[in-house]
Amino acid sequence: MESNWIFEKMKEQNQVLITGASGFVGTNLQDYLKNSYDLKCLSVRYLPNQQFDLATDAIIHLAGKAHDLKKVSYPTDYYEANFELTKQLFDSFLASTASVFIFMSTVKAVADAVDGILTEEAVPNPKTHYGIAKQQAEQYLLSRELPHGKRVYILRPCMIHGPGNKGNLNLLYQLVSKRLPWPLGDFKNERSFLSIENLCFVVQELLENETIPSGVYQVSDDTALSTNELITILGSSLGEQSRIITIPSAWIKGIAKLGDHLHLPLNTERLQKLTENYVVSNKKIIKAIGEPLPIDSKEGLLKTFTSFKK
Repeated sequence: MESNWIFEKMKEQNQVLITGASGFVGTNLQDYLKNSYDLKCLSVRYLPNQQFDLATDAIIHLAGKAHDLKKVSYPTDYYEANFELTKQLFDSFLASTASVFIFMSTVKAVADAVDGILTEEAVPNPKTHYGIAKQQAEQYLLSRELPHGKRVYILRPCMIHGPGNKGNLNLLYQLVSKRLPWPLGDFKNERSFLSIENLCFVVQELLENETIPSGVYQVSDDTALSTNELITILGSSLGEQSRIITIPSAWIKGIAKLGDHLHLPLNTERLQKLTENYVVSNKKIIKAIGEPLPIDSKEGLLKTFTSFKK
């Protein structure tokens, strides 16, 4: 009875403001929430001494600067977009009547490499300007005292995928779709992924369920997969049997280093993303929500790969 009252109350106050709404996560989140909420999109960038009039019930802060693979950005770009802007929005939230603030951080705010399984208890040790800036934003949010009735959630997603995603998974798809063999079979790894559908589900649960405590939550699909398993799933999406060959990993690393200088499709950073071990626990968020994620790891990846054919 109480949960129904909470839901109906939220439905009456169904104004949600999204920053960074034009990005991959933002467009999918809008589509997911559009039938339940009156959505507003706010285009923001850092300017000194600015404040925001947040006339809404909830804020989902997605705007920020992601990794620059071309390495042409200045360090200050990350700190202004990911830290200073977040501070300004959060200060405006504290002064507003809005009750929920959801900040999209990243697992890279904690660790660039993972030995074992990453949990929320890990001591943050980011190595990049991107991760450091996100970590500074997290610390600022956690340091402020929350007025009664307000909730704040810091989400740390791992690698997000879904329809419209053009990242490294799309590169894998292009390779397999050309019937080329996968040459990295010698790499044995496990890493976590996050379906955009599961991320959107978590966000909606945070908006609607007032019993979920404020805090930091990692978000990932339930099962970690190897890159070789990804290739097999890709083949299934194409109706093909994938070919995996085992070229010695030392040779592949040498080719990747060459790619750093010759701007080849494979370079050291991309190789790391494709073959690294990066397993993320989602137990805390699942326990807080009290129900499982809507789709499992392989089903979500199959949906993503199938969307690449369109």
